[in-house]
Amino acid sequence: MNTLKLISVGNSVGVILPKEVLAKLQAGKGTTLYLTESPEGFLLTRYDQEFAEQMKLAKEVMDEYKDALHVLAQ
Repeated sequence: MNTLKLISVGNSVGVILPKEVLAKLQAGKGTTLYLTESPEGFLLTRYDQEFAEQMKLAKEVMDEYKDALHVLAQ
């Protein structure tokens, strides 16, 4: 378990993530992270659930119209 400390960042509050946590998240300065609430508490991840759902829908559309898309690609 890691203990995180909240710090002042201008008019906001920030948190410092240890190097080990950043390495496991494969994150660094400028990386977008997502904080979601779960039954166990909060989850911090690089995974964007909304984007994943959009990509799933896009794949379904492409699968349904693959013949037409193939013709248009020529």
